[in-house]
Amino acid sequence: MKPPPKDPGELAPGLYIVSTPIGNLGDLTFRALEVLTACDIVLAEDTRVTAKLLSRYGLSKKVERYDDNTDERARPKVLAALAAGKRLALVSDAGTPLISDPGYRLVREAAALGLAVIPVPGASALLAALAVAGLPTDRFLFAGFPPAKSAGRRALFEELAGVRATLAFYETGPRLAASLADMAAVFGGQREAMVARELTKLYETCLRGTLDSLATHPRLAAPKGEIVVLVGAGADAAPEAGDVDRALADALARLGPSEAAAEVAKAFGLKKRDLYRRALDLKGAG
Repeated sequence: MKPPPKDPGELAPGLYIVSTPIGNLGDLTFRALEVLTACDIVLAEDTRVTAKLLSRYGLSKKVERYDDNTDERARPKVLAALAAGKRLALVSDAGTPLISDPGYRLVREAAALGLAVIPVPGASALLAALAVAGLPTDRFLFAGFPPAKSAGRRALFEELAGVRATLAFYETGPRLAASLADMAAVFGGQREAMVARELTKLYETCLRGTLDSLATHPRLAAPKGEIVVLVGAGADAAPEAGDVDRALADALARLGPSEAAAEVAKAFGLKKRDLYRRALDLKGAG
């Protein structure tokens, strides 16, 4: 049921960060609809995508493009409009703006100038996936999109390997299988995980399992659509220093310091660079 539109005069001046549906257009909140109805300008990542949303709700608004490519030239104009008392709504293509989407610099500068920045919460692919994953949600870390190349991905995953929290990533379909394989190699293949795609849409899919099983899952070879990957936290207890040293000593009997550090880092969920320094110490002492 569509609520009666709010009197445009009741909407205070400011920059409204408006969450929009991630798939099902029925997920737009009443408050978001009121803001979009009453605002002066809608700033959109893709004006064509936003036009479809506005049309769904019978809105005819002035829509201007605002993304990473237009940010530098558009930002001064937007800030000037806000300073003049305009009501602007910032939306992304789907979900909550600024979460791996444009807008950070605009919000930062508007806040620094003392201009009102108002959140209008709603749909988020990240939170929707967390809610149904069956993984701990009391502590999680969102790491956005991993790097496109394997070396960069593995470096990022090594930094996060010891984090005692559910890890959340966005990923593209063409890179998903390779990214899951790198996660399995760094985090350990038996770590629990979930891949969610096309949330709230017709072909919504949530696949749960170990990283090893998901990395080779036939339905995840090259899927289409928006994808969230969640990885369960590592072991609750930090490994004992003595256990790590014994594992390093054993590895050093077979491998060089770098290879030994990599092997033990993977086994214990620790950072390779820290273990490499320790491996050199142990080798020198031996």
